[in-house]
Amino acid sequence: MFRTALRNVFAHKARLLMTVLAVMLGVSFVSGTLVFTNTISEAFQKSSAKGFDQVDVAVEAKTQQDKGDTVGKTAELTQALLDDSAKVPGAVSAVGVVNGFTAIADKDGKLIGGGFQSQGGNYWGTKDTRYPLTDGHAPSGANEVLIDSETAKRGGYEIGDTVRLSVDGPVLEPKITGIFTTDDGNVAAGGSLALFDTATAQQLFGKKGTYDQIAVRAKSGVSQTALQAELDKALPKDLVYTTTGQQLADSQARMIAAEMSGMKQGLLVFAGIALFVGTFIIANTFTMLVAQRTKELALLRAVGASRRQVTRSVLLEAFVVGSVAAVTGLVAGIGIGAGLRSLMGSFGGAVPDGPLIITPGTVGAALAVGILITMLAAWLPGRRAAKIPPVAAMSSLHAQATTKSLVLRNTLGALFSAAGVAVVLAATTMSGSDGQAPMGLGAVLLIIGVFILTPLLSRPLIAAAAPVLRVFGVSGKLARQNSVRNPRRTAATASALMIGLTLITGMTVVAGSVQKSIDKMAASAIRADYVISMANGNQLSPDVERKLRGIDDVTAVSPLRGAPSRIGGETEYLTGVTGDAIAELTDLKVDNGSFEVGGTRVVVDDKTAELRGWKGGSGFTVAYEDGKKQQLTVAAVYERNDLIQGILVDNATLSPHLSDPADAQVMVKTSDGASGATKDKLEKALGSNPAIKVQSKQDVSDDIAQLFTLMLNMLYGLLAMAVIVAVLGVINTLAMSVFERSQEIGMLRAIGLDRKGIKRMVRLESLVISLFGGVLGIGLGVFFGWAGGELLGASLPTYELVLPWARMAVFLLLAAAVGVLAALWPARRAARLNVLTAIKSE
Repeated sequence: MFRTALRNVFAHKARLLMTVLAVMLGVSFVSGTLVFTNTISEAFQKSSAKGFDQVDVAVEAKTQQDKGDTVGKTAELTQALLDDSAKVPGAVSAVGVVNGFTAIADKDGKLIGGGFQSQGGNYWGTKDTRYPLTDGHAPSGANEVLIDSETAKRGGYEIGDTVRLSVDGPVLEPKITGIFTTDDGNVAAGGSLALFDTATAQQLFGKKGTYDQIAVRAKSGVSQTALQAELDKALPKDLVYTTTGQQLADSQARMIAAEMSGMKQGLLVFAGIALFVGTFIIANTFTMLVAQRTKELALLRAVGASRRQVTRSVLLEAFVVGSVAAVTGLVAGIGIGAGLRSLMGSFGGAVPDGPLIITPGTVGAALAVGILITMLAAWLPGRRAAKIPPVAAMSSLHAQATTKSLVLRNTLGALFSAAGVAVVLAATTMSGSDGQAPMGLGAVLLIIGVFILTPLLSRPLIAAAAPVLRVFGVSGKLARQNSVRNPRRTAATASALMIGLTLITGMTVVAGSVQKSIDKMAASAIRADYVISMANGNQLSPDVERKLRGIDDVTAVSPLRGAPSRIGGETEYLTGVTGDAIAELTDLKVDNGSFEVGGTRVVVDDKTAELRGWKGGSGFTVAYEDGKKQQLTVAAVYERNDLIQGILVDNATLSPHLSDPADAQVMVKTSDGASGATKDKLEKALGSNPAIKVQSKQDVSDDIAQLFTLMLNMLYGLLAMAVIVAVLGVINTLAMSVFERSQEIGMLRAIGLDRKGIKRMVRLESLVISLFGGVLGIGLGVFFGWAGGELLGASLPTYELVLPWARMAVFLLLAAAVGVLAALWPARRAARLNVLTAIKSE
């Protein structure tokens, strides 16, 4: 039986090639994902570990707990603590570390890096081996700075150039005195790093003679844990805590591994989809191969082969096919991993140098996935073939499925579909995070149910295309009949395409609907012409508000100034606004009371009011950051949204209690409204600061649209693999169907159907099957898109379903294109069949 299985593999090389390709694509994506994520994870971990070589123990400040009406604050690492750390037995040196956000502009004034990765800090001196200088000298004073070599390359800077940068307010233009190299992960990920002397860094980052961290080096022969123990004895435990360099490196490694885990899981999901689609192709291929060899298997049974031996021979064929596909997929996956690393670099996300990491786990996973998926898909056809009695097989009485089996299949499909719909509908009534798992479960059940019912659905849906197919005469009629002749085969072929289009359509519906809801929210909640914010999401300096008030065309300005407070013994964040301007800059729907912010009168969002039992006229006592208390009155309750929410307090009331006021954003209204000229005027008034974004409502929407577009394009690219696998499935099915119908095609040629007619018949058959899968996929995608939107609607009040008709039409055309392209080779093969040879074939 083993020799028989091998002989069958070699006898059907061409037909099994598509199966090998389908499995290989899925395996290559799995192994490529593992190689890529393991490689960059290892590279970043080694790189981050180097960054802690100069730190044996780190001393950091504790955050004091909130107590009573006092808001917790972070302790300060003073010069005295630094001096005490350096004197600890076992310490050879202690250095204060200062860091913060620093935006660097290129020579065109555009921000270098991603904003969030734009960092600044203090240079420890010429002995600072964390940041070795490649050229130049250390900075001295506020007019000198060092920048990393990657930033210098991206910005086109050299030593002696003046660079525009900003910390949190005014634009600085220091001179570059040196360029250094670094293993900093933020820089490797495309960010930037600027270093000042310690006094300048403290002044710029508002540390006022304090530090963010104290890095202590141990004497030779003193372990990190021993030094840590000495520091714990010498330093006040209520103010600071210590961490060894090894613990910091391990923590960083865990964080990187966690980040890579998310990326790995996301990529593996799409690999799983490709394999899931490939499973249909494998099952379809082996079903057709077994059907074509029915008499051969019956003869084996007649000469003594048992059912198990027949099943085993089919599984052996699957094992050989799966092994070849797994090995080639692994090799291709290693190439994909290397390619993804290079591609990441081309998008500005440089990865630290290091070898490709190919672990035994990667090899094992690739082989296991390829072989197990193939054998699992081939098991059912093998088992079905073994159950056919030899006499029935030789007389082809097995060809038609029994009524019992059809009833069982349709009942099972209906149950799965009903359960899936019920679970999805139940999930839409839950809150966001609680409904995600049920929604996923319901989607899987429904897809399985529709797949089982696809043979039943194929007849009426394909019959609907009959009027169009009649236009093509005999070829069209034959194409329709061939499409429904074997519903199970048609179903398996169409389902592969259905799954890919279901995911693509569902994601497009959700993304388009969310974008529309955010546009609607911005338009309905904000009357301001512009919103000013930091590029990295950090706080703005109050200087920004003052500068904006000095512009002639500006008619109203209000910052959104966050501040912690204590209400009823619990922490509550207040939002400071300009009381006499906020109503002009926003359009918040008032549910209760009169919208009035000023003095002790505040407005509260509906969720906060409901939680605390407040309504218009309610009073409460607030304890500010400085510990002082005040009685405030709720003037109105407004409907919250993702842009504006919380307790809105007049800044004239709030700011005197803040030690370091800072704004999340500033809203601006101008006399001329939003225009390019007005935007340029605001940017120039703020010093053309690379750290500050000036955005109109349209700019905010465009930013969000760009985010969704990028996400969708990535998803489309990943799901393209599932579509490619589906194309292979259509080609495979048609090619094997042509082989199976060789005699029939020969007879059609003999009675007058020319080669063009044969080609047209095969192409129309492929087109009908592909469109059938496309219609099912788009229908399911719209349903899942609606359900996903209902789940999001709980947290996004302005959400409304938007059906992207144009894109859905494109998806349907894509399905048609798949059908046309997939039919090219099978149609050509059918047309070239020798008439006499085809008629004589069995």
